[in-house]
Amino acid sequence: MQLVLFQPEIPPNTGNIARLCAATRTPLHLIEPLGFSLEDRYLKRAGLDYWPHVDVHVWPEWDTFLASLSAADHVLLTSARKGRSLFSCTLTGREVLVFGPETTGLPGWLSQRHPHHVRIPIWGRVRSLNLANAAAVCLYEGYRQIGFPVPETGL
Repeated sequence: MQLVLFQPEIPPNTGNIARLCAATRTPLHLIEPLGFSLEDRYLKRAGLDYWPHVDVHVWPEWDTFLASLSAADHVLLTSARKGRSLFSCTLTGREVLVFGPETTGLPGWLSQRHPHHVRIPIWGRVRSLNLANAAAVCLYEGYRQIGFPVPETGL
């Protein structure tokens, strides 16, 4: 599994997601432009001292990132309102989970190019979940479905 933040805007969200990726040894891809500097103190604070353990890649734009994927990888866009419930999908571990900017979500052109969308069901009176929380729910559901693979090398 891999996590992608498409043009993220809020440093603490990205820092928290980086910490999640360090905890699960999940590659994190950041698609520019970023709404902050990677040297941002809030980004660093949210990620704590785990940044050296994050397999992070920064890409100048979507197509360059896309070209880095293998044919076996499955791009799965996330949305607050569009797509199947995450919990009705069968995940394989080859998913590339893509999350959009906090204030606007993923752009229409990206949704048109990649038709597979999932959402986390929300039945309360909120528009969406916090980006870091949504990433954690999606990632752990994926790992739950494939049996929580634990590397043999340990920590």
